[in-house]
Amino acid sequence: MITAAQVRAARALLGIDQKALAELSGLSIPTIQRMEASSGNVRGVVDSLTKVVAALEQAGIELIGEGAVSTATGRGVRLKAPPPKH
Repeated sequence: MITAAQVRAARALLGIDQKALAELSGLSIPTIQRMEASSGNVRGVVDSLTKVVAALEQAGIELIGEGAVSTATGRGVRLKAPPPKH
């Protein structure tokens, strides 16, 4: 699974816009826009999600799932879990 925030953050790290990600993944710009406008996990056609993930990984992005350990080298960004609400 990939979240809309991960897609936006990955683009920011790569310094590319939605058009460039669309070209890298072979998808349309509106498809990328819909993915990034999602709340939480991106929902959509599995093939489209797979293409975006593959394009990001090919460009040098490591997607880290919640609670997963990153074993790769290089810099990255990860959101901390929010503090518990009282």
